[in-house]
Amino acid sequence: MDVSIIIVAWNVRELLFNCLKSVFDVTRGISFEVIYVDNSSEDGSIEMVSEEFPDVRIIRNKKNEGFIKANNQGIEISQGRYVLLLNSDTVVLDNAIAKMVKFADAHPETAVIGCKVLNPDETLQRNCFMQPSLLNMFLSATYLYKIFPKNRFMGRERMTWWDFDKTREVETISGCFSLVRREAIEQVGVMNDIYFVYGDDPDWCYRFKKSGWKVLFNPEPKIIHYGGQNTKHMAEKFKLQLYGSKLIFMKLHRSKLKFPLARFFTAMFFLWRVPYWLATAMLDKNERKKSIQTAKSYLVGGFYCLTDWKKLLMNKEVLEGRL
Repeated sequence: MDVSIIIVAWNVRELLFNCLKSVFDVTRGISFEVIYVDNSSEDGSIEMVSEEFPDVRIIRNKKNEGFIKANNQGIEISQGRYVLLLNSDTVVLDNAIAKMVKFADAHPETAVIGCKVLNPDETLQRNCFMQPSLLNMFLSATYLYKIFPKNRFMGRERMTWWDFDKTREVETISGCFSLVRREAIEQVGVMNDIYFVYGDDPDWCYRFKKSGWKVLFNPEPKIIHYGGQNTKHMAEKFKLQLYGSKLIFMKLHRSKLKFPLARFFTAMFFLWRVPYWLATAMLDKNERKKSIQTAKSYLVGGFYCLTDWKKLLMNKEVLEGRL
């Protein structure tokens, strides 16, 4: 078996259908299996997969176990030489998976490989990032990367200076399409489910690189990623989760002395945006309700960072005794 394709979803039936259809329609020249992990969907996703794609192996979770734990469930029963973590809100283009397997076979020193990711309008979607650090958190909080996107220093965290047009070693590949070598997983272990959702990408890539493996970007294979479809049900909560996950990374992999500053810079990120959204609410009647809700979410996020940062996270109870 060349590759095990693992797809996790929660109440995105139509997107899931399009994703699976693209996998089976365009993947040629390799042996593969598809494992679908359903996180307690209530929209008929399981029934659709069973009827339309009978060869797919299905794991049915009785509750939403989170993106990371669900992917780990798929990894544990997978048989491929490679594991492909593929988001359910993606469409695979032009035999991308087989191209990635061929590339991975030619680069045996590599644990994780990402491809070029496109928005629905086929513009570039950046999927390579630097790992969380105090400097990167400061630049993110101040929005300096937005003001100077082509500056290699200001845009370092999101690599905004790069056109994603060449093969390059990077720090982190986004998990919307990550081809991972089985041998590397056996050495380093599966993803850390303490993150629940978000934060798994930099953590896993950090652990691989620390063990001597490379993380590469390959611009030839392409997919379309709609983005945010699995999390739009509770967008504000997931935004807090995203930045809380960065704090988990700092707690696990950086020095104790840096963690208070990491909380402060994350609070800066949230609180500096509150006046903007309040001003938007006053000036734009059509966006007033949404802007007030966003301002409230940022205010809450900043408050939690300064008081009890674990409240940012959706699985706060899991963290007790682990951090």
